[in-house]
Amino acid sequence: MSGDTAPPQVVEDFMGVLKLLSDGSVVRGDESVLLSAGPFPDLPGVQWKDVVYDATRGLKVRVYRPSSSLAITGEGATKLPVLVYFHGGGYCIGAPDKPMFHSCCQRFAAELPAVVLSVQYRLAPEHRLPAAIDDGATFLSWLSGQAALGSNAEPWLAESADFSRTFMSGVSSGANLAHHVVVQVSSGQIVPNPVHISGCVLISAFFGSVERVATESDPPVGVTLTVEMSDRFWRMALPLGATRDHPLANPFGPDSPNLEPLALPPVLVVASELDVLRGHVLRYAARLKEMGKDVELAEFKGQNHSFSIRECGQASEELTRILRQFVHQVK
Repeated sequence: MSGDTAPPQVVEDFMGVLKLLSDGSVVRGDESVLLSAGPFPDLPGVQWKDVVYDATRGLKVRVYRPSSSLAITGEGATKLPVLVYFHGGGYCIGAPDKPMFHSCCQRFAAELPAVVLSVQYRLAPEHRLPAAIDDGATFLSWLSGQAALGSNAEPWLAESADFSRTFMSGVSSGANLAHHVVVQVSSGQIVPNPVHISGCVLISAFFGSVERVATESDPPVGVTLTVEMSDRFWRMALPLGATRDHPLANPFGPDSPNLEPLALPPVLVVASELDVLRGHVLRYAARLKEMGKDVELAEFKGQNHSFSIRECGQASEELTRILRQFVHQVK
């Protein structure tokens, strides 16, 4: 008799784009099925390049700055605020070089204006949480080191970045990641000096809980992210055996850290009407307000979960306007 074992079975299949097998191996397909490849032409007037921030893991940050910054920066001149941006994708897919995220960051760099830093992080299920959170912390430590170098920092940062006005931001899972990094800073687990975290921007944040919120129990018509998709992302991203009440999914779960005593920076929370996660996003904003935190809530009617990274339109223009106002009014 042959001693051959049965081939591994598919445990999770995310629309053919990502398959998790019973032996722990992962098969990845074409992400453009979920993350549109465009066309998203490069925006005139914005420069960008990739810089390694973690050589051990081969992780990079994509740096954006408006070309006009070359004319307005220099000795004694005003530099630009820094927007750290974590991409979305349920912690399982996505990357800074995906056209949707690339285009979004170009728009922010040009129209805020700002130095935008789009951060690569390790993906699940190959690297389950807290790997991505750890990468976010590693990046912030790298950024702190760059700020400390002054004129000897990475040239674009030395020339254009005002590290005293640094904002943590992200979309979907990237917003979740930004939240956790800011909590680590506010609790003293990360000391980013001389970088100062002036604010946090959470766009369509990817939060969860075992108990369903209303927008999950009765999803609005026209959603692009379904409850089933969200649940599958959590199953592949969270530590094995964890539920959606894990602290990395539910910021108000039974084992989650108490946010009330933390000196959190001002937070801009963005919620879209046609999003199954809307209930989680609204609860997040409401709970922080109850704790006396500085929270601004921006709601977008008729928009779905991924509206911020779609082609330019009225909603994305309004988001950019709100973000610009938030960045430039926060001190």
